Amino acid sequence: MAEGGYATDLLLKLTAGMDSRDAGLASQIVFGCLRYQGQLDFLVRYYSHRKPADVEDKVRIMVRMGLFQLRYLDRIPVHAAVHETVELAKRHRRAAAGFVNAVLRKVNRAPVKWPDHQTAVSCPAWLIERWEKHFGPGRGEMIARAALEEPARYIRVRPGDPVTADLDLKPTDVPGCYELVSGSAGTTRLQDIGSQAIVPLLDLAPGQSYLDLCAAPGNKTVQALETNIHAIACDISEARMHQVPAVCPRVVLDATRPLPFSRKFDRIFIDAPCSGTGTLSRNPEIKWRVEPEELVRFQKRQAAILRRGLDQLQEGGKLVYATCSLEEEENEHVVREAVARRREIRILKQMWRLPGREAGDGFFATVLTSEKRTSADVAREARL
Repeated sequence: MAEGGYATDLLLKLTAGMDSRDAGLASQIVFGCLRYQGQLDFLVRYYSHRKPADVEDKVRIMVRMGLFQLRYLDRIPVHAAVHETVELAKRHRRAAAGFVNAVLRKVNRAPVKWPDHQTAVSCPAWLIERWEKHFGPGRGEMIARAALEEPARYIRVRPGDPVTADLDLKPTDVPGCYELVSGSAGTTRLQDIGSQAIVPLLDLAPGQSYLDLCAAPGNKTVQALETNIHAIACDISEARMHQVPAVCPRVVLDATRPLPFSRKFDRIFIDAPCSGTGTLSRNPEIKWRVEPEELVRFQKRQAAILRRGLDQLQEGGKLVYATCSLEEEENEHVVREAVARRREIRILKQMWRLPGREAGDGFFATVLTSEKRTSADVAREARL
């Protein structure tokens, strides 16, 4: 993860074949260290009297792991947490073991006064500041604190279908979405409530033609198909397209380039690739990795995809552009540029889901339509 991987993907590979309890503990430690990294790095300095940057990267990660177990978890005996972390340090470099042991032996659960606001909520200051500016006073802290919580688990049950009796489920305000209160989902796909709240904006009806331009891993495509539409699912990654259930035609394509469809579609959905800053509870590594300049790079790609999508939209149809980003560059700026380019396009609705205010991940979505033009409109435009 320190080299650029994503925790969820790497943990699936590294814990394959492990006992489920050991795999669960590994996941808890990894995600806990990422969520609380700001606080943990302060504690490294607090107990070692050394700047975290002066400690070798791998050793610093090990100390974070030990600190997290000692201060944030309740069920791991102190001696076990210290011993296992020191043994891990020995396998890396024996000289590091003495430092790790000396630091962890000092750790206790006495309250610590955090040096600043960003440490208290374990989030980079620049992110908090931009959320405060965008969403209003207090919202930045709200979002940052929500990112420290383990995300609730949600599944989808097609409205009208029976709910599996052996699952402990709690209904939500999104039709068909249930919180998995306890137990394992088994083969049932988990899908965040924020994600499930976006598809209804398309106002789908049976028989409509539907194009999903960024479909993988396919959860929203399957949700859309509940309405008995005629769908085509697309994605740039052939590997990720294999995750999309074979319930409709699937096409591997780059949606920033001209699309290979001769027809237009009643409904188009773009769940655009983005920074993912609305998913920090689920993907906490993002807050330590994302940089302001990346938002502009995402924006260029997102704008290109939206332009291609609008080219395929039927007059009177609807297109939903959505991201799980909280950043204006990837959302309002992209939409405003598209509308400014195309006078027949107008905004019908915009929606925000903010972590800490609404359940689940943060999402932005806007509904666009291509207005139908009368013969009088065409004649008037021809005279201009």
